[in-house]
Amino acid sequence: MLVQFMLKNVLSFKKETILDMTAIHAYKEHKDNLIENGTKEKFLKVAAIYGANASGKSNLYLAMTYFQSIIMESLNNVDDGESTAIEKYYVPFSFENDNRENSEFQIVEILGDFEYRYGFEYNAECVVAEWLYRKNLRTNRKAVIFERTTETVEFGASLRKECDLYKEQIPVETLVLSFFNKLKLKTDIFKEIYSGIMNTLVVPTDFCEDTGILERFLPGVIKHDKEKLLEFLNAIDTGIKNIEYDDSQKEIKFLTYHKGRDEKEYPLDLYSESEGTIKSIVLFIYARTAIFNNCSLFVDELNVKLHPLLLKFIIDLFYDPNSTAQLIYTTHDTTLMDKKFFRRDQIWFVQKDEYGYSELVALSDFKVRPDASFEKDYLSGVYGGIPLLKEFAMKEGE
Repeated sequence: MLVQFMLKNVLSFKKETILDMTAIHAYKEHKDNLIENGTKEKFLKVAAIYGANASGKSNLYLAMTYFQSIIMESLNNVDDGESTAIEKYYVPFSFENDNRENSEFQIVEILGDFEYRYGFEYNAECVVAEWLYRKNLRTNRKAVIFERTTETVEFGASLRKECDLYKEQIPVETLVLSFFNKLKLKTDIFKEIYSGIMNTLVVPTDFCEDTGILERFLPGVIKHDKEKLLEFLNAIDTGIKNIEYDDSQKEIKFLTYHKGRDEKEYPLDLYSESEGTIKSIVLFIYARTAIFNNCSLFVDELNVKLHPLLLKFIIDLFYDPNSTAQLIYTTHDTTLMDKKFFRRDQIWFVQKDEYGYSELVALSDFKVRPDASFEKDYLSGVYGGIPLLKEFAMKEGE
């Protein structure tokens, strides 16, 4: 379960920026929107991030992809002349002269009975610092798993004997986590943390056009969970009465079935359906995966090609009381920015100033009146995160 994601000097986020999924105790509304894990804290199931075009909200999504990509790729062997992972994903704030400051990421995750805090600081040449801490949620006891500087790596007492044997072999451009995740060790803590971080499923921005996702996963859904898929497609009013696939040929074929006026069902190639329908099916696959496996899902521009009621239907899937799955998404659509659907700590805004600095703020950071309309106040500029439009006239011949 994702608790916090922090970034610093990455893309348009120059200053330390934290997306926090911890619920605010003082808010009593929408208790079903929260995850309880037996501790004093509760956590958000859904977070919506609003912002104008070019405000930087998609950069928050990109930052998560870069963070995961560095962890996945930093141990990869590269041929001479090819970029290392830290060089490839070192994208500091651009609008300053000679900006050579380090970038930084940190994530806080709850896995089982423990809270883990993992992060690293880096530049294009080396990993400057890296750390991993663990807190027992039952006893509140804290432990250092490892701390790394440019000179050395120091392991906690429980790992020191096993891991000290390898620490001189870690390249300067490789993360400790990436290195030890590949080794066969008695401890499984590195694999556990690695898997926990990758359990935030970052949905590709082109997922609606990526038929490979359907080819890989839709046959399994049809085979094992067709009834639930059809229930979903009926609930969102697609008109689809049945769905089948044929993998007897080289290219897999999907057919949907619609009922005609004569009460007969007529087939239609899935890719002849609307983009909204195709996107809905792909989102169902991602949501199903996240909910069944208690993962976090991060989607950029979730509202694109979706009707607001369909958007709400997707969001409501994550309020399953038997799952700790989470949904984080960016959007322009303010239809659901309403106290009927969201708590104040579930709504976030990204705004960019005239010098290109992006800032992430929560609605809970503002003093909000009990009778306030979130959407109306947002569109009037109370919370920021909207475009600053200037007068412009298009005249013929100019």
